Amino acid sequence: MTGSAHQPRFSLVTRLSALVGTLLALAVIAALLLDHLLPARPLLVLTICLLGLVPLAVITLRAQLHPVLSLFRALEGTVDSYRDGDFSCSLHWPHNDELRDLIAAHNNLGNVLREQRLGLVQRELLLDSMVQNTPVAMLLVADSTTPGGAIVFANIAARQLLAQGRKLEGHSLQAVLDDASAALRDALARGGDGLFTAGEGEAEEVYHLARSTFTLNGRRHELLLLRHLTVELRRQEVQTWKKVIRVISHELNNSLAPLASLAHSGAELVRRGQLERLPQILETIGERTRHLESFISGYARFAKLPTPRLEACSWPAVVTRLAGQVSFTIAGELPPDAAWIDAAQLEQALLNLLKNAHESGSRPDDVQLQIRRVQDQVRIDVMDRGSGMSDAVLTHALVPFYSTKRAGTGLGLALAREIAEAHGGRILLANRDGGGLAVTLFLPALPVT
Repeated sequence: MTGSAHQPRFSLVTRLSALVGTLLALAVIAALLLDHLLPARPLLVLTICLLGLVPLAVITLRAQLHPVLSLFRALEGTVDSYRDGDFSCSLHWPHNDELRDLIAAHNNLGNVLREQRLGLVQRELLLDSMVQNTPVAMLLVADSTTPGGAIVFANIAARQLLAQGRKLEGHSLQAVLDDASAALRDALARGGDGLFTAGEGEAEEVYHLARSTFTLNGRRHELLLLRHLTVELRRQEVQTWKKVIRVISHELNNSLAPLASLAHSGAELVRRGQLERLPQILETIGERTRHLESFISGYARFAKLPTPRLEACSWPAVVTRLAGQVSFTIAGELPPDAAWIDAAQLEQALLNLLKNAHESGSRPDDVQLQIRRVQDQVRIDVMDRGSGMSDAVLTHALVPFYSTKRAGTGLGLALAREIAEAHGGRILLANRDGGGLAVTLFLPALPVT
C-alpha cells in the first residue's frame, strides 16, 4: 500500500533517526546551559545531562516502539490463525511507512487464502455430493491387509447395498461381509477386478468389482467399487436382440421377396408353355436360397461356437488349406513350431479376415498373411492395402452385427474375435502406414520342448 496525497510517507528508520537526533540536540543544549552555569565542573555537567536525558530517551523510545511490538504480536496471532485454518483476520497500521506495506501484503495474503479456502470448501461439497449420490457403491477400507480392516468411508449406494441404509463407517470389513452374499465374499477373496453374480434365476444380479490400493497418512488403504450392471446388461441385451431381429428381417425380406416373385414368374411361364427361361429362373432361385442358407448358418455358427479342441497342427498345413479357398501372399517365414489350436475354428476366423481384406478395395496381390512367434505368443497379421477404417468404424468393428457393407452381416470380425478369445488370445485392428488395414491375432504359443 502506498501513501496517499494527504498523508506524507515517512520511513520508520527516518522517524527513529529524527527521534535520536532530537534527543542528542537536547543533550547538547542542556550541556551548554549547564556548562555556562557550572563552568568549573564538567563532570558534574555530564552527570546531570545523563541523569536527565537517559530516562527521557528510554520513555520516548518505549512509547515509539510499543505500537510496533504490539503489531508484531498481532502478526504472530494472525499467523497462528492461518495455521488453524482461520483466514478472517486482518490488521491495521495507521502510519505510512514500511510496516504499512508489510501489513497490506499480509492482509492481501489473508484474502487470497480465504478465497482459496472457500473454493476448496465448495469443491469438497460438490465432490462429496457426487460421491454420495453416485450409483456405484464405494467403500474405503483402512489397513486392508488385515481381515478386520476398518471401513473409513461408505457412500449411500454402499450402505443400501450392504447394510440396508445403515452407517458403515467404523465397522470392520469382515463383519460387513459376514452378512453379505457369498458371491461378493468370493469375488473379494479372488482378488483383482471382475464380474460376479448374486442370486439365482429371475433374482440374479450382475455386479462389477473394481479395487485399488494406496497409502494415506502412512497406512495402506483399499478402495472398493461395486457397480450394479444388471439393468444396463438387460438394456444392452434388448438392444442387441432388436438389432438381430432387424438384420434378420431385412435379409429375409431381401431374399424372400425376389423368391416369391421368381416363383410366380416361373408358374406363369409354365402355364403359358414358355419353358425357355425356366432354367434361368430356377438357377436364380437356387442362388438366393443358397445365400439365405449361408446367412442363417453364419448366425448359427456365431451363436453356437463350441469350446476349441486344441491340437498340435503345423502352420504349413493350415496355410495350405486356406490357400485352397482364398488367394493371399505369405510374408516372411512360417514358425517351425507346431500350433496349439482348433484348426477348423482358426481357419474359419482367418478365412473371414482374408475375405474382408479382398473386399476392402485392395489389390489381390497386396493381401498378405504373416505368422510369427513373439516370445510366448503367436502373432498372426492379415494385411491389405484397401481403404482402411475410420476411427468410428475401428471403435465398433468388433461389435457383433455391426457392418458398413450393404449386404454385410457384421459377424466376420465378431466371429474372429470370439475364436481368438476362446483360444486365450485377442484381436487388434489398426490402419497401416501408406493405407490399408492390419488385423492382428495374438494366440498362446505351444511351449518349445
